[in-house]
Amino acid sequence: MITSAARQIIGGGIIVYPTETVYGLGANALDEQAVMRVFQIKKRPLSMPIFMAVSSMEMLGKVAVIGEDDMDLLEQLFPGPISVLVHKRSIVPDILTAGSSLVGIRFPDHETALKIIDQAGPITSTSANRTGSPSPTSAAEVSREIADRVDLVVDGGKSRYAEPSTLLDLCSRKIIRPGAGLDKVLKAIS
Repeated sequence: MITSAARQIIGGGIIVYPTETVYGLGANALDEQAVMRVFQIKKRPLSMPIFMAVSSMEMLGKVAVIGEDDMDLLEQLFPGPISVLVHKRSIVPDILTAGSSLVGIRFPDHETALKIIDQAGPITSTSANRTGSPSPTSAAEVSREIADRVDLVVDGGKSRYAEPSTLLDLCSRKIIRPGAGLDKVLKAIS
């Protein structure tokens, strides 16, 4: 299932995949057409950026500009149910970030997600729902509307946290969205 999922992504396809927070829509985050399809499936306005998921600090360094101080902090937080806003590298398409120089990055703490990303490279990290609808925390909760429009749904059981990740702006060290992992972030930035 992991190899099939990675092949779908590499070929420009879209999958639903499990993470420790909620189920996500995964596409090649560096492929503008695949990212556009994610926006269409979610019915998400192009003005709302989509995060990216990585599976190693090395992969993170290829898509984001991370200073030494920031790297020390990230090593305390990753992998985990936390997203960070960081400066993107030019390899990251503007469509993903809604034209912003910042990109949201997740490094999930979920074995299935990490194996898929290891094989496929950085993938989109956005909940597998229509924008504004509840985020699914199991494969069974993924709506027909979404499931019918993707190439593969990977069942990884129930999400451990069943809520979205905490979002930290790494530049300002401010929490933009509290969620799963909030205590860990507060401890790391205090």
